[in-house]
Amino acid sequence: MLQNKIVVITGGAGLIGKVFVKTVIENGGVAVIADINEELGNRVKTEISKKFSSDSVDFVRLDITSKNSLHNAIAYLDNKYQRIDALVNNAYPKNKNYGKHFFDVEYNDFVENIGLHLGGYFLASQQFAKYFQNQGFGNIVNISSIYGVIPPKFEIYKNTSMTTPVEYAAIKSALIHLTKYMAKYLKGYQIRVNALSPGGIFDNQEDSFVNAYNEKCSTKGMLSADDLSGALLFLLSDMSQYVNGQNIIVDDGFTL
Repeated sequence: MLQNKIVVITGGAGLIGKVFVKTVIENGGVAVIADINEELGNRVKTEISKKFSSDSVDFVRLDITSKNSLHNAIAYLDNKYQRIDALVNNAYPKNKNYGKHFFDVEYNDFVENIGLHLGGYFLASQQFAKYFQNQGFGNIVNISSIYGVIPPKFEIYKNTSMTTPVEYAAIKSALIHLTKYMAKYLKGYQIRVNALSPGGIFDNQEDSFVNAYNEKCSTKGMLSADDLSGALLFLLSDMSQYVNGQNIIVDDGFTL
């Protein structure tokens, strides 16, 4: 479904990113791990190369908040492949104070985290869209969240140390509307922009949280990163060629 497509995945060395990389490769595409952590990114590339052809995976160091970094990455990919088919905005930049409860969040941290995450997705989309514009086609998929669609269900965090950071809710909800904005602004350039909003991904969270979360779902409960592969594949493939400005929710009914 992705035969010979060159797909750039920011945060490609992370929990979800690695699964996205494998999904692209398994469906005939070339996956580019675009990550700020060069050591980790190359390690993931090496691991994946052992299972798949080394020609099907690449790594480029990328800081989505740096225009120079984006220019260098795009130039490298264009020189090597002479095309870029899609960008998956999946990186999760945050500062050291990210994750505090509402009343403990400082203004400067709130602004910085929105700048890193939402601002980074904007900048990456802007720079890749310029390339896509000159190329004559392109595809952008933004990874949002269920908490960009509904407010947090704070009751599931009871008796845990966890919360949904206020920055996260602001970022992911804004990202969905940014997706629609870009889809409409880029009309006529053969550039599609869509969003994918996952439910909670299991990552060894506290048992009490997982149990409370699962009770809000229809069947499985918390998802694994692999559960997102089908929706991503659809959005990256030609099967969704007339899907534009949309947000696909994959959450096992959590938002119902």
